Amino acid sequence: MTPHIEANKEEFAKTVLMPGDPLRAKYIADTFLSDVKEVNTVRNMLMYTGTYKGKKVSICGSGMGVPSIGIYSYELFKFYEVDTIVRIGSAGAYSEALKLYDVVLVTEAYSDSDSFSKLVINEASHLAYPSQDVNKKLLESAKSLNITLHETRTHSSDVFYSSRSLEDTIKDTGAQCVEMESTGLFVNAKATGKKAACLLSISDHLVSHEATTAQERQTTFHDMIKVALEAL
Repeated sequence: MTPHIEANKEEFAKTVLMPGDPLRAKYIADTFLSDVKEVNTVRNMLMYTGTYKGKKVSICGSGMGVPSIGIYSYELFKFYEVDTIVRIGSAGAYSEALKLYDVVLVTEAYSDSDSFSKLVINEASHLAYPSQDVNKKLLESAKSLNITLHETRTHSSDVFYSSRSLEDTIKDTGAQCVEMESTGLFVNAKATGKKAACLLSISDHLVSHEATTAQERQTTFHDMIKVALEAL
């Protein structure tokens, strides 16, 4: 038990899928898992454990931003002995090559600052990386499902509302999409000697200005979820 998670250690699987929205965690658990048990409700950060095709898996919300996923992923890795966390989140597209509902496999995350990395692992870097073996499994899973994964850098942004222009942001980050959590997850995996990866579904487009609704973000993105679950 930690200040943020009320579950017992044995109530979590070794592999966790981590959406940002706790209601999406509930939807995924209810829709895809069997024998589901709710294992955390502290601060309404809903977490569930069940089975998928006989394999034990946990679905845990992370909240928004690096500080939030930084807390939950660290506690799961460090105190609950979780081995692998795959973030399954939403992202905004910076590139016309990406369309709504496309699935992105993150190859590296660019952070606006190096402070999280510096404080957690004493390395001042704007870039953080997933575990290559987990990414390989996700690619194999997607291939078996005939689902395309767009492999690219994400901008793991420090802020949602920025005064910087989109053009300057794209130039500065070198990213094709934006979200707010993967840096925290990747750095914590490195700090604890664990594994992490990130799948993203494009929920809105900063160039074309297309967007999904909050309800669609909560209850769709099935391709991303299937790829993550089948990789188990």
